[in-house]
Amino acid sequence: MIIDTRQPKRVVALFLDEFGYRRWPEVAPTWSLETAVAQRAGNNQQWRTIGALNALTGQVSYLDGYIVGRQQVMQFYAQLDHAYPAAELLYVIQDNWNIHTHPEVLTALARYPRIQPVWLPTYAPWLNPIEKLWRWLRQDVLKLHRWVEDWPQVKQRVRDFLAQFAQGSQELLHYVGLAGEGKLATVINTS
Repeated sequence: MIIDTRQPKRVVALFLDEFGYRRWPEVAPTWSLETAVAQRAGNNQQWRTIGALNALTGQVSYLDGYIVGRQQVMQFYAQLDHAYPAAELLYVIQDNWNIHTHPEVLTALARYPRIQPVWLPTYAPWLNPIEKLWRWLRQDVLKLHRWVEDWPQVKQRVRDFLAQFAQGSQELLHYVGLAGEGKLATVINTS
């Protein structure tokens, strides 16, 4: 895979992954005198997100819902195809979760000839920079949050966090290691 950094709109590299979170806040150490305590009443509902991170611009596309299964993955491929109309080729770099390689998904993927999946090795999340975006989201939004009684508010805060990267972000690229002096950034930017 060669990413032409001189013409980033012709060939696009996207790191894709899924992320799930729950209504109840995630535990974390606190550095305040008073510890925040959230009541864990009611159902600890779960919500899921599928997202893609543009390796050169830091643009984040996502789709969320109660479930991320075959239908949502197929819908997300269509969303990515629509989001990059000028691209000649979209490399979608992803793990080999069995849903990504399901025959229905691969058949649907054939409708988008510009999308070329690139499979990461099994059990190698450190090779996917979007994992660091999920970590940042957990740290800034989900750890010790105080909206356990307002599940729509939790979901909206996650959406707002992701929406800040809708037009791209150099700060995000630095955070996930795709910009700067790191090895991955050097490979991406010299190809």
